[in-house]
Amino acid sequence: MNNERFLVIGGVAAGMSAASRFRRNKPEAEVTVIQNGEYVSYGSCGLPYFISGLVKDVHGLVVYDAEFFKKKRNINILSWHEATKIDPAAKVVLARDLKEGREIKLSYDKLAICTGASPFKPAIPGNELKNIFVIRTAEDGVILRNFIEKEAPQKAAIIGAGPIGMEMTEALSVRGIEVTVIKRPGSILRMFDDDMVAKVEEELKGKNVNLIKNAIIQGFEGDKEGKVRTVVLADTRYDVDFILLATGSKPNSRLAREAGLKVNADETIAVDERMQTSNPDIFAAGDCVGQKDLLTGKEVYFPRGTTANKQGRIAGENASGGNEAFEGITGTLVSKIFDLTVARTGLSSQEAAAAGYDFVTSTISHPDHAFTYPDPAPENITTKLIMDRKTGRLLGAQMIGKHKNMGVAKRIDVFATALQNKMTVDEINRLDLAYSPPYSPFYDNILIAAEVGLRKLSRGT
Repeated sequence: MNNERFLVIGGVAAGMSAASRFRRNKPEAEVTVIQNGEYVSYGSCGLPYFISGLVKDVHGLVVYDAEFFKKKRNINILSWHEATKIDPAAKVVLARDLKEGREIKLSYDKLAICTGASPFKPAIPGNELKNIFVIRTAEDGVILRNFIEKEAPQKAAIIGAGPIGMEMTEALSVRGIEVTVIKRPGSILRMFDDDMVAKVEEELKGKNVNLIKNAIIQGFEGDKEGKVRTVVLADTRYDVDFILLATGSKPNSRLAREAGLKVNADETIAVDERMQTSNPDIFAAGDCVGQKDLLTGKEVYFPRGTTANKQGRIAGENASGGNEAFEGITGTLVSKIFDLTVARTGLSSQEAAAAGYDFVTSTISHPDHAFTYPDPAPENITTKLIMDRKTGRLLGAQMIGKHKNMGVAKRIDVFATALQNKMTVDEINRLDLAYSPPYSPFYDNILIAAEVGLRKLSRGT
């Protein structure tokens, strides 16, 4: 009898997690991963730090390389191969060798689609010009960094102002590049409330970043060599040496759709809580699928590396005969933007209103550690809570503070845990949290925020 064959399309977070879990459960199986680039199992969230030079080499982003998976886990990695077609009836995947151009045919018993996402490129006239970059894969990072080191550009425009746009603003500024961030209509960091975003805007201004909000981009113009040189807005023009598009991502679901699998309206591949697609022998995980919002119960698209890893493990577990479920997310995010750490979990005020909640908000600003430990001097952390007016249940939390203490990153996870366990603000206020002067005030920011939140709830305002 032939060994069971498990085939994975995509070799980054979700794909390698799926392959590794399947291998662990079925040591005799044939496990193969198709990856359309050179690198596998890398952390794309580290790309801004590779661009800035903090990460010296792209291999510093790689958790395990292809040789590790081949030798240590007996997983066959087909690097520089692109899957072109899935035939569910025949249980076959066609793939193209990107170096030699030949096509190969791979059979499977179980398949995992972990094709990730691609950068969204808005339909702006001139977006085909040279020196317009995206930042999604390790290969994207190598291309951009090589350009910066070879061409020594002086001016850049970043189109988009989400977390990756903000992190790349810092990365390019560290390189000595003058950065203009151009945001089309809508708030920067749109998952945060405007009063919290205002603090980030102050930080950008203090770092000499030119922020253009509510911009109407009419197009990009280039020189005789076809290199982009100008961003044309409705009321002004900006000269640039290059442009970075940081306008979000879209799930790579074409293969699934063409194979007849169910695809959602937002182009994510439809899966159940077991990460199983509409075909019982095919699973999907990572940035090509959506997630259940644990607050609203609705499907959302909130791609993150940690989520992709979890979904990949579950896909590999269930493809090998297990029965695990991915319950959902609370939408937790933390990001370093120059000297600030910004974080959020749950619903923003806008999201809570859209979901139909009757809610109350409260905001505090409190030192990140005790004054009895003066090195470094305490810095305030601003904490905003969104709470259900009737039940007192926490709906969301947002935090901003100085990066040096790491207090924001520590505390947002407490709020994320509270959200996942459907805790009320009163229950949060009773938590027994760690205290030591270097790390926390005597009464922690979390407890202060909860107590102030309780007062707001009692007043009903």
